[in-house]
Amino acid sequence: MKTNETKNNEEELKKPKDQPRTSQEEPAETDGQTGSEEAEQPSELEQTQQQLEELKDKFLRLSAEFDNYRKRTLKEKAELVLNGSEKTISSILPVLDDMERALKNMETATDLEAVKQGVELIYNKFISALAHNGVKTIETKEQPLNTDYHEAIAVIPAPREELKGKVLDCVQTGYTLNDKVIRHAKVVVGE
Repeated sequence: MKTNETKNNEEELKKPKDQPRTSQEEPAETDGQTGSEEAEQPSELEQTQQQLEELKDKFLRLSAEFDNYRKRTLKEKAELVLNGSEKTISSILPVLDDMERALKNMETATDLEAVKQGVELIYNKFISALAHNGVKTIETKEQPLNTDYHEAIAVIPAPREELKGKVLDCVQTGYTLNDKVIRHAKVVVGE
């Protein structure tokens, strides 16, 4: 058995040399309080590091997910640009078929009136297909000049007083697509 004095001497030998030794120093308490505080600090540190790793992982996953989303939307936009007119073209193809049949019939047709009626039917079908896709003609006949829709290419004297400043003739028809002008109507205006 070791005496208290021998224990104190051993503890003094274990202490760092830069601390002064006193004979009255008591041995460290071993009731578990100091040890539990030290044990808590590493566990808090470990918890914080674990939370940091979880947040890093979450950030990397979100970043990768956003990057994939961005790439996917760019690809979808490119496909829309390339294939966006598919609906319109598909609705016009029957008109093209009718035109081909009319051209074949014109080679052997002897009745000019029947050919004229056939071409008018094809024209009406084409206008209907365009209207179904949101294309409308801009009304011009005797309308007041509106620079949002009309482009005046000539000014002539008005035949009547009430036609001054109004459209007298349309040289080229204008069109709107879903209420947006895609081609202005070229018109002659009365002065």
